[in-house]
Amino acid sequence: MILIIAEKPSLARNIVAGIGTMKKLDGYFENEEYIVTWAFGHLFTLYDIEDYSEKKCENPKWNLDNIPCYPETFKFSLKKDKSKQIDKGILKQFNIIKNLCNREDVVQIVNAGDSDREGEIIVRLCIENALNSEKKLTRLWLPDQTPETVKQGLLEMKDEIEYNNLANEGFARTYIDWLYGVNLTRFATLKTGTLLRVGRVIVPIVKAIYDRDKAIKNFVPDIYYGISSEEKTKDEVVELNSKEKFDKNDIKKAMNLCEKYNNEKAIVTNKSVKKDTLQPGKLYSLTKLQNYLGKKYKMPMDKSLSIVQKLYEEGYLTYPRTNSEYLATNEKDKIKKIIENISKLNYPIKFKDKKTIFDDSKIESHSALTPTYKLPNLNNLTDDEKIVYKSVLNRFVAVFCSEECKIEKTEIKIKVGDLEEFVLKGNVIIESGWTKYDEYSKNDKLLPNLNINDEVNIKFEPKEKKKTPPKHYTIETLNNYLKNPFKEDKAKLDEENDDDTEDYKAIFEGLELGTEATRTGIIENAINSKYIELKKDVYYILPGGEYLIDSLMQMNINMDKYKTSTLGQGLKKVYRGEITINDVVDLTKKEINEVFDKRNNCGLNTDTGFFNDVIGTCPICGKNVVKTRFNYGCTGYREGCNFKINFVICKRVISKNMAIDLLKNKKTFKINGFISKDGKPFSGVLVLDNEGKINFDFSN
Repeated sequence: MILIIAEKPSLARNIVAGIGTMKKLDGYFENEEYIVTWAFGHLFTLYDIEDYSEKKCENPKWNLDNIPCYPETFKFSLKKDKSKQIDKGILKQFNIIKNLCNREDVVQIVNAGDSDREGEIIVRLCIENALNSEKKLTRLWLPDQTPETVKQGLLEMKDEIEYNNLANEGFARTYIDWLYGVNLTRFATLKTGTLLRVGRVIVPIVKAIYDRDKAIKNFVPDIYYGISSEEKTKDEVVELNSKEKFDKNDIKKAMNLCEKYNNEKAIVTNKSVKKDTLQPGKLYSLTKLQNYLGKKYKMPMDKSLSIVQKLYEEGYLTYPRTNSEYLATNEKDKIKKIIENISKLNYPIKFKDKKTIFDDSKIESHSALTPTYKLPNLNNLTDDEKIVYKSVLNRFVAVFCSEECKIEKTEIKIKVGDLEEFVLKGNVIIESGWTKYDEYSKNDKLLPNLNINDEVNIKFEPKEKKKTPPKHYTIETLNNYLKNPFKEDKAKLDEENDDDTEDYKAIFEGLELGTEATRTGIIENAINSKYIELKKDVYYILPGGEYLIDSLMQMNINMDKYKTSTLGQGLKKVYRGEITINDVVDLTKKEINEVFDKRNNCGLNTDTGFFNDVIGTCPICGKNVVKTRFNYGCTGYREGCNFKINFVICKRVISKNMAIDLLKNKKTFKINGFISKDGKPFSGVLVLDNEGKINFDFSN
């Protein structure tokens, strides 16, 4: 018998549909050749810190004595419920898997996890914990869940050992996220007295939104001057906008340049009109589909992902968590069959063998998201399901459309003396082609009817322009940032530049923050933790998110995109077999140790201590001053004492030692690093007067 272990019940049912008639029993299906059973996603979870201790407590409290925790061997246990007991449903299903794995007639066990690193380790953990003897282990890799793909996949199964690198990447990701999450979450929570979820990916996501919203809040409206001409020639307004820009105090310079331009003749030096073919967009990756749905339909990422996942499990779409917009060259026959079926719906499509569609070099594990040959009855789909399915279908139709979109491309060059050349561009769609099925979003500009050697009337004038603040992150712009967080640091590519080599290089090197499989869940976790909120398709930082980032900065816990990307690159190296799991775990330990090495460093002049640490005696009421969530505050606040020392004064973190000195000696030593309102750094001594007020002393 061949035992197939699916990641979820829905996948098990689809595998059964591909196999044919099978008898349903308690927790599995069976016929004369196959047994099909299932997990419920993750049946196993990593031990918690307390589980590694020989001394068990019923209600263990977080403390500093057992962190940082670096297990010699990472251990897994069956998932527990809220009462810390192993979930009964999970235990029952695992025992079914265990009994089936060890049946004498089972000679081969098939890992049928989702076709990614998470699916790989979910089923591996089941087999490793269930199997008592050696048996043949193979892998069922399914790009979609249609019966035909299942049948084909069963004929093409590979030895499980060929997926060891994928499993290693999955385990490495699990271990380093546990190390970060467990150790730094507890450390930050004990420091602040507030539950702070500190994770390898969630923090840089929240930080990106925090930084953007801070930049918007701190933006100072201002003006500058450009120069432009909008004069009529042949009864048509010709708009010429110079590249020159002037500071608001340089209006005279702008006027002088305008005069200089207006003394010259503006002549049309070149005009080209050519017919061209407008190419459709690429097939969708998950991120690009979520961007489109968020922008057009304001559909949150968790909703779009759950719908795509459902359509995948029903066999209508291919594997959803893909980071590629390309198809593999070995999929051409499959695509021909899909095209044949879709053409029955009266779409004008035909097979095209192009590098912009089929490119193995831009596929890591899964090719682009497409419809399958199995077509749904749209009447049976919800409105949102129709939107998602039609979006994927329409893009597929556009890419393989037999009707080309033909345009007339016009470019006019106008030279103003030898001072500046202006280039006007515009497109006119002559034959709509694929744009009848998929949107063409660019606004085409109609150009004036000018010819070579025509003189253009000009009257350049200074135009006041307002500097605009940065824009809040949207679903689309945040996703684009997370896919390649370093692209913003470079000059932006021309919108018409279709070269995506840089983006795919970033993905394959592990530079992205999160992955297609994890990003949606992490953002949803940040929303549920009240760190950020999503209104329509725009993200905003919340007070909880500001507190998280401010607190981490005060604690010198640096979880920026550079650090996260370094670990992401490490995971990719594990996948490529260049380094081991232990190598990336050791790198993670080193990063965590940097935080904990500062824990008891009295010389560190930004360490604010731990929640409820006693700092000294209140100069007003004599009660203890302790570290609270937001400051060093008097414990007599309930009796009306309002004494406090802020954590930050003039953008300088006031350390625990500084606060102790201030209370004990009524003054601190000289402190560097204060920043004035006009942005200038300064040094000074903090002094405490008899009324409990804190002032600066610059006499020394």
